Amino acid sequence: MRILILSQTYVPDAPAVGQYMHDAAVELARRGHDVVAVAASKSYEDSSQTYPKRETLDGVRVRRLGFSSFGKGSMAVRLLGGCSFTAQAALRVLGGRRFDVTLVSTSPPMAPLAALALRACRRTPYVFWAMDINPDQMVAMGKCAADSTPAWLFESMIRATLKHAARVCTLDRFMAERLAAKVPDAALQERLHVQPPWPMDAHLDPVPHAENPFRAEHGLDGKTVVMYSGNISDAHPIDAVLEAAERVRDADGLRFVFIGAGGGWQKIRDRAAERGLASVVTLPYQPLEKIRYSLSAADVHLVAMGGAMSGIVHPCKVYGVLKVHRPLLAMAPADSHVAEIADAGAGWTVAHDDADAAEALFRRLLTPAGRAELAEKSAAAAREAERFTRERMCAAFCDAVEAAGR
Repeated sequence: MRILILSQTYVPDAPAVGQYMHDAAVELARRGHDVVAVAASKSYEDSSQTYPKRETLDGVRVRRLGFSSFGKGSMAVRLLGGCSFTAQAALRVLGGRRFDVTLVSTSPPMAPLAALALRACRRTPYVFWAMDINPDQMVAMGKCAADSTPAWLFESMIRATLKHAARVCTLDRFMAERLAAKVPDAALQERLHVQPPWPMDAHLDPVPHAENPFRAEHGLDGKTVVMYSGNISDAHPIDAVLEAAERVRDADGLRFVFIGAGGGWQKIRDRAAERGLASVVTLPYQPLEKIRYSLSAADVHLVAMGGAMSGIVHPCKVYGVLKVHRPLLAMAPADSHVAEIADAGAGWTVAHDDADAAEALFRRLLTPAGRAELAEKSAAAAREAERFTRERMCAAFCDAVEAAGR
């Protein structure tokens, strides 16, 4: 079977969508399929970073397009890059050999238009992997009004994508319910497949604090570390955490470590410098080979989700956190997948804007009772990790892709 993958981001670029697309591509290639990934030639995180136009990675043929990613400096720049990638990808695949099935996700959000064009012109079925949902996300973040022209355009596109997809894969039951409401058709329910993403097992193993060079390198030995590792944006508000960090500045045993990128990352650095918060440490994304050390350096991992974001976004980093046997502080709506995991015993749930509850938890973690509670929830996180293994979850996802191409 010839399988086409369309994704603006792709390894070695850092965004999670590209990492997951590559994992699926490698598994499909291992099964004997001819897999071609079409991606952008420049990094989404750093547009000065350029990748080879043609290469083979782990059995997957990668073809990269120029002038298809200009970074993430502004919404206009992202839209320009996304539209350029989608148009070029559609023209390229329509002018080449036929594929048996296309796998497309939400990088960029308009990428499904290329899959729709391929289906219309060549009757190539496609699998839509909905990793976030627009225009719902843009509206919830205040980027556009629900009755605006951009929202109407994105809503029309997502409905057409759902209507014609051979299979729709999404990440949790809340997202599935939202998608199903857009196209109230029993046939869509049959094609809708809920598949949580998987941890990057090859790079993740729990590392004891005493053996972790990352803690020593960043002055974290002997401290209780609350960590946020991942993209920081308006969809993942952490103002309450920063407020709580200011309130507990007298507690020298606490450190707040923020690793990643995004518009909110610089704001954290600026606020920490402005308020003189020595307990706040900001670091860039870590290389994959160091991820096990950085994630294991934490005692608690923060997973933030805005109150209106349930069923719209799905913080994938939760699975990596479980893989290193660390509990979650889910500052998220009660009706969300991260809250369900935390409430199963693997962490705590606090409203994303409740600085009082966050402060109380941070202070409790420094007490003997809090440390015992931390140990219990770490053990629960290790048990939860067994539910989300890369081998089982990636295989199930690839089964769905194969079924769509038959």
